[in-house]
Amino acid sequence: MKSRKSPASEVETPTMRAYMAHRPALIDYASKVIGNREQAEDIVQEAWLALSQRNGGKDVREPLGYLRTTVRNLAIDALRRRVRETRLMGGDLESAARTAVDGQATPEATVFVRRDLACVMGVLRSLPERQRIAIEMYRLGDYKLREIADRLGISVSLAHVLIADGLAACTTRCGIGQGDRP
Repeated sequence: MKSRKSPASEVETPTMRAYMAHRPALIDYASKVIGNREQAEDIVQEAWLALSQRNGGKDVREPLGYLRTTVRNLAIDALRRRVRETRLMGGDLESAARTAVDGQATPEATVFVRRDLACVMGVLRSLPERQRIAIEMYRLGDYKLREIADRLGISVSLAHVLIADGLAACTTRCGIGQGDRP
């Protein structure tokens, strides 16, 4: 009788074993950089996907070093994005939306947040379709610039310009982050 390999042993590679063994430490590392454990887990998963797409990680001599570098870069990118969004929008839309519906905000704050969201939605509707889609993919779909560029058939730099200009239009037209709050 022939012995059969288990499905797990057919899939498991030295690269995967290294990833699984160091995954908790990678999450801790990303969490320290980004300050959010859930997002850190997503970042580590994204780093693993990047490594596994490189010929299953076989062409990477030091998979752990590759993972650490990728995790660090992705975490820093996410942190920069958060800072940029806070600067442009005076906060992020997700927390603004939660504030508007969680019932914990003051009535005045709820009115301001709902007004801002309605204004932002109006500005988005007025933007050219390609720009609106790019912003929605970036802000609501959490797509990377490369993915947005590929989907829209444009360069990464143009995707960046469309998003930055659109967010700036929302900020300017809606007066967000200009000290008009009680």
